[in-house]
Amino acid sequence: MTGLLPERLAELDGFLLQLNAAAGEAILPLFRADHGLDDKGEPGAFDPVTEADRGAEAAIRQMITARYPEHGVIGEEYGRDRDDAEFVWVLDPVDGTRAFIAGLPLWTTLIGLRWRGRAVLGSIGQAFLGETYIGSAAGSRLVGHDGTATPLNVRACADVSRAVIATTDPESCFNLAERAAWTQLRAATRLARLGCDAYAYAMVAAGTLDLVIEAGLKCWDIDAAIPVIEGAGGAVTDWRGDAVGTLGGQVVIGGDRGMIDAAVEILRPAAT
Repeated sequence: MTGLLPERLAELDGFLLQLNAAAGEAILPLFRADHGLDDKGEPGAFDPVTEADRGAEAAIRQMITARYPEHGVIGEEYGRDRDDAEFVWVLDPVDGTRAFIAGLPLWTTLIGLRWRGRAVLGSIGQAFLGETYIGSAAGSRLVGHDGTATPLNVRACADVSRAVIATTDPESCFNLAERAAWTQLRAATRLARLGCDAYAYAMVAAGTLDLVIEAGLKCWDIDAAIPVIEGAGGAVTDWRGDAVGTLGGQVVIGGDRGMIDAAVEILRPAAT
């Protein structure tokens, strides 16, 4: 278990669902509408941000400050605030902004909670579909728009040749060595899907995907997913098979530990 008292974890879990609802209220009016697109990238590197990103993170931060003023926050859009606190929320209000601006319902809201530096509670929310994947050491579940909860469990698949795998974009997200390792892994598997961002993480927890491979992640891209995957019986490692650090980086998300070990054997030469 996390070390948190069950009553406290349940309280924070309930608040996490409220945060997802508030984020959805800020985001949905702008989906497939005028979303106020800006480019925050360097010249030649498109890095989109919208009013949905900014508005959702602002709404989440306001709720955290009002309910738990002693908690810290790390967010993609507004940076770090008291990030040395005992409890720190880690936010990506719209993960998959490219999907968002394309009108594809593959973007998600990622909200994670660290306790004493460790990710202990998290959610992957897709407000347009009315889905919130939420997890902790107490287990993971899918909460629908009507509040109905369905337990989440990864599926057993230790045979790489039968695996369904995913990554966001090997052309833009991987360096040459990483791309070569991904290509080798993809060739050994049954099926690969691209461009699903963190929604693919939720599908590992739901038992429809076996493995997600990513690189160059920030903490807000992965912190929220770790408790969801682990609570569903899966694991999250780096490309060496070790625990993912607090800064993100190269990540393997899998349902079957045997599958993760097999993937790491292929990926390790490109590990940094």
